[in-house]
Amino acid sequence: MVVDDHPMWREGVARDLTEAGHLVVATSGEGRQAVRVAAAARPDVVVLDLQLPDVSGVEVIRGLRAALPEVRVLMLSASGEQQSVLDAVKAGATGYLVKSAAPAEFLDAVRRTAAGEAVFTPGLAGLLLGEYRRLAAAGPDDAARGARHDAAPRLTDRETEVLRLVAKGMSYRQIAERLGLSHRTVQNHVQNTLGKLQLHNRVELTRYAIERGLDD
Repeated sequence: MVVDDHPMWREGVARDLTEAGHLVVATSGEGRQAVRVAAAARPDVVVLDLQLPDVSGVEVIRGLRAALPEVRVLMLSASGEQQSVLDAVKAGATGYLVKSAAPAEFLDAVRRTAAGEAVFTPGLAGLLLGEYRRLAAAGPDDAARGARHDAAPRLTDRETEVLRLVAKGMSYRQIAERLGLSHRTVQNHVQNTLGKLQLHNRVELTRYAIERGLDD
């Protein structure tokens, strides 16, 4: 689903996605309408503009995640400001790409978002990792964190190894090359870990790993 208030841009993105083999189930130019339409159309991925005429993209993300907990949201915005990125991710965005990205980069981002990867404009991944480390450092004391760790579901050694590399900001392809695994095997490990931890996407998984010091 494509959500953008500029008709030419919205139609162009939808056309590019269709030509690349994706099924565009809906489009919308307003935030509130987008949430209602998405609840009926049930898209796997929503390409969402940050600035909409009625409500902010951040509010739309919250509405989408409430209606469709498994939906993956790729922000496509003219703004690359740090606070905009952090607000979108905290609300539940899976990725964030600036509109100046090349068409091939955009289509790759959609494909990776659909596969469950966290996709960000170059330079923003480091910003997010830094923010997660800051939040973790300001979080509960060591005893409380240890209690949460003890109560956490048990992961296999391989799942923990993959989780450590996810926390370092590595892509599935990079993890696969590092560990000598296939891309699909890495993706399966991540999906199994998400299920065990009851998390929704790689962004939440990264924060979980950093809170437990697995990014060292």
